[in-house]
Amino acid sequence: MSSTHFGFKTVDEKEKAKHVRGVFDSVASKYDVMNDLMSAGLHRVWKAYTVQVANLHEGDQVLDIAGGTGDLSLAFSKKVGATGRVVHTDINEAMLRTGRDRLVNQGVVLPTLVCDAEKLPFPNDHFNVVSVAFGLRNMTHKDAALQEMCRVLKPGGKLLVLEFSKVAKPLEKAYDWYSFNVLPKLGKWVAGDDASYRYLAESIRMHPSQEALKALMKNAGFGHVDFHNLSAGVVALHVGIKC
Repeated sequence: MSSTHFGFKTVDEKEKAKHVRGVFDSVASKYDVMNDLMSAGLHRVWKAYTVQVANLHEGDQVLDIAGGTGDLSLAFSKKVGATGRVVHTDINEAMLRTGRDRLVNQGVVLPTLVCDAEKLPFPNDHFNVVSVAFGLRNMTHKDAALQEMCRVLKPGGKLLVLEFSKVAKPLEKAYDWYSFNVLPKLGKWVAGDDASYRYLAESIRMHPSQEALKALMKNAGFGHVDFHNLSAGVVALHVGIKC
């Protein structure tokens, strides 16, 4: 049996996706409210910066992986215009359904499909930009997922990975206290689910550091990789360019 981590727990790697699905099934309806509360609204700034770095043009093809409630898909769709296309995907149907309904309420209809980032159902060299925001850390085989993202990008295309990362050392103790004491209580109060937000805190600690993720992206086939620390490293935006 091959094992992997689910937060601080060790699980059969074949079971991880099911555990992650359970987390997001539980929190889907309160996901946006919790994001605003947890980050004091900063997640909107982080995503706006990601859209800026994407530097999309009219007619571009974009794949939004782990697109969830559709924040980035909505922003990208405004940039690519009527001749471009944004494909909104997630492995979790409840999250995707929430996102699709939100997009439709905004008057935006995008191709929306449930798919696994480790086995993307798209041809080689197809997209100008691929994004994954706050989803990579939940994937069982990050190396396989990154290779797939590289495969579906056009040469010169750009991968944007927005993810919780390693906070600056002077803030570590305060950040740990907030993560393990405040977050679960907030989750219990707002979403009726403390366990999912305890998993969130644990999964952040198990995610590769900025430099380790940069190396993973290089190994996956990206010729140039850089990262931008946001909010003192609470979050990092990694940018990979396909050769």
